Amino acid sequence: MAGHSKWANIKHKKAATDAKRGKIWTRLIKEITVAARMGGEDIASNPRLRLAVDKAADANMPKENVTRAIQRGAGTLEGANYEEVRYEGYGIGGAAIIVDCMTDNRVRTVAEVRHAFNKHGGNMGTEGSVAFLFTHCGQMFFAPGTNEDALMEVALEAGADDVITDDEGGIEVTCPPHDLSAIKDALEKAGFKPEVAEVVMKPQTETEFTGEDAIKMQKIIDALENLDDVQEVFTNAIILE
Repeated sequence: MAGHSKWANIKHKKAATDAKRGKIWTRLIKEITVAARMGGEDIASNPRLRLAVDKAADANMPKENVTRAIQRGAGTLEGANYEEVRYEGYGIGGAAIIVDCMTDNRVRTVAEVRHAFNKHGGNMGTEGSVAFLFTHCGQMFFAPGTNEDALMEVALEAGADDVITDDEGGIEVTCPPHDLSAIKDALEKAGFKPEVAEVVMKPQTETEFTGEDAIKMQKIIDALENLDDVQEVFTNAIILE
């Protein structure tokens, strides 16, 4: 299937991620800790932990940091007790936004998230107000120039739900969340290494923003992403430069 170009957005997100390396490490440590606490410290039997450890390796996080985070999650090292919490809200023109957080203080986190929405022209919604507009899934992106037919054959054989090529030739593979690690492994064994592989809330429809509205929408997203307790921000807004 063909789709409009997402490759520019992926490159922009990767560049922004690289520019915030220290913050990315902090977020990954939280994710590793919670994944180990919820699913155990055995990477082979805990897909969520394995994916987090893979992302830590891609971010060049030292192995000792990863080990300590796993130990904290498993309870063999003391540390903060993080819990997952999700907030939903609206951006410019009613664009849907989901904010996933990990926090040791819900009161602080909800206040900071609400302030980020309100300061930049958005507003928080109630639980479930926009989540129905998204699909929980595993998502991988492959660079333009990748052999689409060969990748599609491996991906679908491994259990992927869909393979979509955008206008720039970038390829998106979606799959059930719990199958992401196994399908990623199958693709990598066949020579296809994804640029991005993560479990996401994927918008079912998207709204494009240009000009002043795009600038305002980006400010809301940036303000939310810059909060210490925020792990991920998902939106159905596409910012066009």
